[in-house]
Amino acid sequence: MRYLFYMISLLLLLSACSGSKNNTPVPQNGPPAAALLTFPGQNSVCVSGSVISATQSSIQFQWNKSDNTDSYELNIKDLLSGITETQTTANNQATVTLLRNTPYSWWVISKSAKASQTAASDTWKFYNAGAGITSYAPFPADQLSPGTGDHVDVSTGTITMSWTGSDPDNDIVGYDVYFGTSVAPSLYKQGLTSTNLANVPVSMGKQYYWKVVTRDSQGNSSESDVIQFNTN
Repeated sequence: MRYLFYMISLLLLLSACSGSKNNTPVPQNGPPAAALLTFPGQNSVCVSGSVISATQSSIQFQWNKSDNTDSYELNIKDLLSGITETQTTANNQATVTLLRNTPYSWWVISKSAKASQTAASDTWKFYNAGAGITSYAPFPADQLSPGTGDHVDVSTGTITMSWTGSDPDNDIVGYDVYFGTSVAPSLYKQGLTSTNLANVPVSMGKQYYWKVVTRDSQGNSSESDVIQFNTN
């Protein structure tokens, strides 16, 4: 009789433990993580695409899979026209037809059906190589500061402007800065060898525009976007 009592007690205990385990909440996936880009490489001249014509080739973009991600949004920006092409895929690669002898930037946005948040990768730049091209123009300067829409404190009466330059041939020789209150700013400084310009005089309550032209040793050049900012 005592043996039967112990058996019943043991079964009740196991049943209680089992029920407690089933009631434990299952952890939910977190927001998607940012993808790590792999190809085309940063600041590279892409020569391994499949040639379609004298003006076009197809490039297979590749990146590492990211956690908690159901789909990826591949963004490719033509740095000459400013037009961005977008493609969505569930894979960590996509093949896209692009213009040859053209600079591009690209980035990937990770998305999840279980979360409203998204995650953006770094942005990389590359040249889609053209037939017989041995010298490439610099990439347009980016990361311009002040940036578009910025409101800048100018209590000192001057500002410092900065940017980032890069070139697949690594032969940048100088930068020209265009600056002013017109939407088509005029040349302000020419032949700069550094990527910043200090003590630029400005007035409070104004709207300014600026851009950077990058030049290389082969006579090639490229223009950044025109940046608009306001002063406080």
